[in-house]
Amino acid sequence: MNMKQANTIDEVIQFLDEIIEKSKIDQSNIGLFAILYREVTVRVKQGIQAGSFQNGERMEKLDVIFANRYLKAYYQYQAKEKPSECWGFAFEQAEDFWPIVLQHLLLGINAHVNLDLGIASAQISTVEDIADLKHDFDQINAILSSLVAGVEKCLIKIWPTLTWILKYTGKIDNFFIDFSMEEARNGAWKFANEFVAVPENEREACTKLRDERITEIARLVSNPGYFVSAVFKFIRLFERGTVAQKIIDMQIMEEKNMECVVA
Repeated sequence: MNMKQANTIDEVIQFLDEIIEKSKIDQSNIGLFAILYREVTVRVKQGIQAGSFQNGERMEKLDVIFANRYLKAYYQYQAKEKPSECWGFAFEQAEDFWPIVLQHLLLGINAHVNLDLGIASAQISTVEDIADLKHDFDQINAILSSLVAGVEKCLIKIWPTLTWILKYTGKIDNFFIDFSMEEARNGAWKFANEFVAVPENEREACTKLRDERITEIARLVSNPGYFVSAVFKFIRLFERGTVAQKIIDMQIMEEKNMECVVA
């Protein structure tokens, strides 16, 4: 399989489109995170064009390096090679029946923000200038957070039963709180600042250690305890449509300015 790597933000979007279309054909849940990520990338592109970032050229470079880590993991998995452990876990879960769409999205976000974003940020920086990246780093995460915020709203919209569950128990909310985007962002920034100072010959070992820690978080997302898991299984049993239909539903919502993310 061709291990595609992007050179521009437009190529990132093009390759994500290809993954989404292949996922429809294959009935693969991998396409669900790809849609969310495509929307993030489109918004970053729009932000660069609008001058929302302090350094548009640097932001495109970061976006491409960041995306290429996802693309590499995806093509490695497709070729039955071994990607980073947290991505391998996320992709394996995409083949399982039980995870709901929300879990697929969070597994992708976990791998991409908690591992990939810190590494990509360090790769375009030096110890001396990484602090200059903080504003634009936060901007990317703000875009992602705004999209994730739509997940719970859409859960309620698609499955009214969940309104009752959320109303009569606070436990399900703990799952969203525990997987805090703010916490992920802060952890990724701390890791970026640590990683940029790691000598080149030690980076592989440092990446492996971080990967193992992030995979532990992935396991918690996949199995968040008896009560939340039981609720998610209940939701999963009443999910409507094929995987391809869910992907199409998400695309339609994206065209409506991503009012919510289907789950």
